[in-house]
Amino acid sequence: MDMSAHRPVFILGIETSCDETAAAVLKDGRELLSQSIASQVATHQKYGGVVPEIASREHSSHLPSVVERTLREAQVGFCDLAAIAVTYGPGLVGPLLVGVAGAKAMAYAAGIPLIGVNHLEGHIYANFLAQPAIPFPFLALLVSGGHTNFVYFEGHGAYRVIGRTRDDAAGEALDKVARALGLGYPGGPLIQELARSGDPKSFELPRAMLEPGSLDFSFSGMKSAVLNILNTAAMRGEQLDQADLAAAFQQAVIEVLVRKTLVALEQTGAKTLLLAGGVAANDLLRETLALELAQRGISFYYPPPALCTDNGAMIATAGYYHYRRGNFAPWTLNAVPGLQLS
Repeated sequence: MDMSAHRPVFILGIETSCDETAAAVLKDGRELLSQSIASQVATHQKYGGVVPEIASREHSSHLPSVVERTLREAQVGFCDLAAIAVTYGPGLVGPLLVGVAGAKAMAYAAGIPLIGVNHLEGHIYANFLAQPAIPFPFLALLVSGGHTNFVYFEGHGAYRVIGRTRDDAAGEALDKVARALGLGYPGGPLIQELARSGDPKSFELPRAMLEPGSLDFSFSGMKSAVLNILNTAAMRGEQLDQADLAAAFQQAVIEVLVRKTLVALEQTGAKTLLLAGGVAANDLLRETLALELAQRGISFYYPPPALCTDNGAMIATAGYYHYRRGNFAPWTLNAVPGLQLS
């Protein structure tokens, strides 16, 4: 009897697209054996955002130890790995290059395949780590710092983008408003925490729905409205309740996301929704979607908060499904900072 067919498939996933140096080891696409993250949040907080040059140096410093620790905790060696999956875009070019170069060197030395993973696809596939038996087809709502997309999946590797932001992404708008309120970085969690004690009805903010039936997004208008409120108050010497303004802005962003999602579900006929990306950790967004979808009989999946932010586990998971299809990257794989889902 050929036992080779039953050999476990271990995938090492590496993520360095922004300010997290992350790695994870996944077994058979379902069992997360270990993961490690070296966060740079404290380093970049003093600048109010990520400084690419500093991020690149930090990744170069941390990647070897993060990978070594991840393999050790998983009790797996390079000789046991089936492949190494790495984010090659989108993201900051310097950080991406560090991860891609490191993954290529490790895979080549170990004599195993290299898998290039789209960072956005990784966020969506974090759901498969939490719930491996998600049925196709499904609609994915990807909400992150740089992207807000609707992606319709018919199967693994068979998907198309049916809606995207035309200006600021939802997470980007949250970060910018948080900065204007003097809250710091990263903005999304800080807005959420401040909004808990605020009244979302205290300020009237616009909701950009665009053309009838459009599945695209626009968040720059409501962000600008908040900035105008702050500037006007400053010129008049007035004190605003920041918690109320944060709550009103968060509510406006979530209302647009939810209303657009219901339109997208109706247009596609999808009976399953996946939520993904950093903003997917927002409690109010999850609760509002869960309520609306339950009323319509739509199945709803989302990852635990730890898998919403950038991590190696999501890259390993997406990489596993590439591995099953034999979709390997050439040794000429390069960083693509503007990579799109296609």
